[in-house]
Amino acid sequence: MAVDAVDPDVRVGQRAATLRYADGPSVTCEIHVETDPSKVWELVTDIHLQPRLSAELQHVEWLDGADRPVVGAAFLGHNTHPLLGRWRTASHVTECQPPRVFGWVVTDVDGRFAGSDDAADRSSPAATWRFELAPEAAGTRVRQSVRIGPGRSGLSLVIDRSPEREEEIVAARLDQLRAGMERTLQGIRALAKYPA
Repeated sequence: MAVDAVDPDVRVGQRAATLRYADGPSVTCEIHVETDPSKVWELVTDIHLQPRLSAELQHVEWLDGADRPVVGAAFLGHNTHPLLGRWRTASHVTECQPPRVFGWVVTDVDGRFAGSDDAADRSSPAATWRFELAPEAAGTRVRQSVRIGPGRSGLSLVIDRSPEREEEIVAARLDQLRAGMERTLQGIRALAKYPA
């Protein structure tokens, strides 16, 4: 994926020309953090940090006795959005390779968007998130990416109401996610430099 410089600190991936939810459109942002990968790893795998850096994710908690990121662990997310109100998701850790890769899929734990039969279908998640870390120039290159769909989400409801505007709706959502990821990456860099 090609990468454009949006500002000197955060780089984001370009969007595809045609945006269809069923195709699983994605966005990627990256930043250089001037500390070693092990310290950045502590930040990106701290699920309780994400709500501090996100306008949408409000609160998280580990599920089923989990207390740290390992493949198979799950955490509950409490979310809010001006158009959709409040909802919950379950995130299932699918990748955990310290200090390089942390990834998870998001499902509709309550069936609000997917319906009760498909709510926890990990093979068709509402979104797939991933952090990748690599040593780079006395620091760490941090890449965050998200792929939306193909499972139903709140975005599916918005598209259902105006299917003729799907590309516009998907593009707007990717822009929202990009802005949130840029805030998250800037926050990670600030915390790595000046721990709280």
